[in-house]
Amino acid sequence: MAKKGTPPRWDRKMQQRLARGEAAALGELYDRFASLVHALAHRVLDDDAAADGVTREVFVHVWEHPDTYDPRQGPLRSWMAELTRRLAVQRLRAAGTAALADGAGTAYAAEEAEELEGRVRHASVAARADYIVHSMPAPLRTALDLAYFQRRDYRQTAADLGVTEDEARRRLRLGLQLLSTAHDAGTPSGYGGSA
Repeated sequence: MAKKGTPPRWDRKMQQRLARGEAAALGELYDRFASLVHALAHRVLDDDAAADGVTREVFVHVWEHPDTYDPRQGPLRSWMAELTRRLAVQRLRAAGTAALADGAGTAYAAEEAEELEGRVRHASVAARADYIVHSMPAPLRTALDLAYFQRRDYRQTAADLGVTEDEARRRLRLGLQLLSTAHDAGTPSGYGGSA
């Protein structure tokens, strides 16, 4: 078992291969994370073409700057998700700012700017929640799915999962605790800075 704080072996090796300029490493990384990156970008931007653009930007950034990922800071998957969120939010803000500039001089410019920031915050939290749900262990995700989408209480969830009621409550509580972190604005240092 790896020591606490030790990055996963695959992440370290991938970072080293990218730093050496191995094109095959980029292909492997793309195969592994492209769907995650595109889904997160789409969640923020709600536009397939824009999500494609952000996906390209993320992989270009990783290829051109592999040293910006520090395996000691956390998993490569989390770093790429944060990079995606940051680039998508930047694109959303740029699009909104351009739209505001087109309407400059209107009495509603301040309100529109505030509305844009609200949409950016909402999209960012939604993308983070999406990532958390897809990253959590299957037993927690399944329990949340039963409780939320299928409107089961913890007793019905326990019966459906074949676990004790205490275990069903524990899974639901832990899943909800993980989801509650989606609202956290703090970003670990080394993970792309602020949005």
